[in-house]
Amino acid sequence: MQYRTLGRTGIKVSPYALGTLMFATSVGNADPADSARVLHKALDAGINFIDTADAYGDSEEVVGRALKGRRDEVVLATKFGRPMGEDPNRQGASRRWIMTAVEDSLRRLQTDRIDVYQLHRPDPATDLEETLSALTDLVRSGKVRAIGTSGLPASDIVEAQWVAERRGLERFRTEQPVYSMLNRGIEREVLPVAQRYGLGVMVWGPLGQGLLTGRVRKGGENDLSRARFFKHLNDERRLDVVERLIGVADEAGIPMTHLAMAFTVSHPGVTSALLGARSEEQLDDLLAGTKVTLGADILDRIDEIVPPGTDVGALDQVFQPPALLDPALRRR
Repeated sequence: MQYRTLGRTGIKVSPYALGTLMFATSVGNADPADSARVLHKALDAGINFIDTADAYGDSEEVVGRALKGRRDEVVLATKFGRPMGEDPNRQGASRRWIMTAVEDSLRRLQTDRIDVYQLHRPDPATDLEETLSALTDLVRSGKVRAIGTSGLPASDIVEAQWVAERRGLERFRTEQPVYSMLNRGIEREVLPVAQRYGLGVMVWGPLGQGLLTGRVRKGGENDLSRARFFKHLNDERRLDVVERLIGVADEAGIPMTHLAMAFTVSHPGVTSALLGARSEEQLDDLLAGTKVTLGADILDRIDEIVPPGTDVGALDQVFQPPALLDPALRRR
């Protein structure tokens, strides 16, 4: 495994990281023992970067139990900010909630420190200075090693860097956006800004939440089978593009999953891509492609199908700014 430096943190991480949303027994693998085997197989293969979140059901608890005896081998990342119940104060990026959320995560993870603590989604209701001040205190206390964000627009990344510099606060060191052959919007601003400020970037959704596995085909019986859970699986535009990308994979003689993963880590602004394996079989398939590299000819073909900096539709879980969701914010 060829390790990469996570931005300017000095932390060395594997180019493929293990995402653990599927470790949650309510949405992924119902057997924590199976999830533990997946985690240990990933570590044995050289993956040293694990990502979870407090909002991923009981994922943190499953990860915490599975890491017993191997905690020092991994760079452990988790996230805060999404609602944790109906209480309006058990969410967001306020100092009040951050100080509670971090203790909850430390307890569930059965550890005394978090290597990368990330704001799960932007919180327009909270001043960035308050968020950074609270996170700075956590870094100085040793409970958190580095701080980051997920889904932060480029303009907010810049503002956060300015606030940190002006106030002498800890800087966000990482960003976790969505990125795949279908969703390349971050190439336009987010990745260039992250590179400019030296942020490490771990991307989620490299397999398009299932569309880039090669198993979801247009006209197939599985096209709409999960549409009630994931609307993007019912997007004809995305399905049409997937068929063309499958052709690229077939011509290159590599599985679709390997093409999709190799594409994401080929960008110089991307540090790691998250593998969201639910089972050992899925992990085995993805691990088999860790040494795949894409030549300029294949990358050019992908560029022809999905132009750089563009998105084909959108994933259901992508952050939408309030101005796009609330008509009152864009009408007089």
